[in-house]
Amino acid sequence: MRLQGQTLVKLISFAFLLLLVSCCVFGQKSDKPTNTDVIDTSKVKKHNPKKATIMSAIIPGLGQIYNRKYWKPPIIYAGFATAIFMIDFNTYYYKKYKLFYNNKVDNNPATPDFYPYNSLDELLSLKNYYRRNLELSYIATSLVYLLNVIDANVDGNLYDFDVSDDLSLNIKPSVIKPDCAQGMATGLTITLSFNNALKKHRD
Repeated sequence: MRLQGQTLVKLISFAFLLLLVSCCVFGQKSDKPTNTDVIDTSKVKKHNPKKATIMSAIIPGLGQIYNRKYWKPPIIYAGFATAIFMIDFNTYYYKKYKLFYNNKVDNNPATPDFYPYNSLDELLSLKNYYRRNLELSYIATSLVYLLNVIDANVDGNLYDFDVSDDLSLNIKPSVIKPDCAQGMATGLTITLSFNNALKKHRD
């Protein structure tokens, strides 16, 4: 139980880090014609990254819909739901142990002691633990919101970044023979190729 709050906060942070990295690495796959000679650019409506950012700042996930990343809003709201659940969970236990602690330090004999077999230090430790997790839950909620806005901005700026055919990432095993050492070592070779990946900016 003690690790549950911190574990879920870490999961939220990790999930949205992957969300941010995915938009940086893969960009936005273009579904528009690549032959610019037959496109009347005067009639093409430009994609506005600032608009996507503002939309997600007002309503989380709306900028992702504007960027045509329809799979991202469910992840964003799952993150919010998890963070809000953790706020509720830690609030309940923080108030609970705070009450037990206050009852124990109260010298009034009429005050019930719900945890007579727990020391004052143990109750204080539990109270502080859930208070810290509650603070982390609020931070996680803010982080989800911030990553939602950043993701909309990055995706908006990469909207015209075509990686459908010209960007490739290859990972393959390799054998390395050092010059200054005997024997050989194995490893991985990562090759990232860019070939006309960035579209010509529309007027």
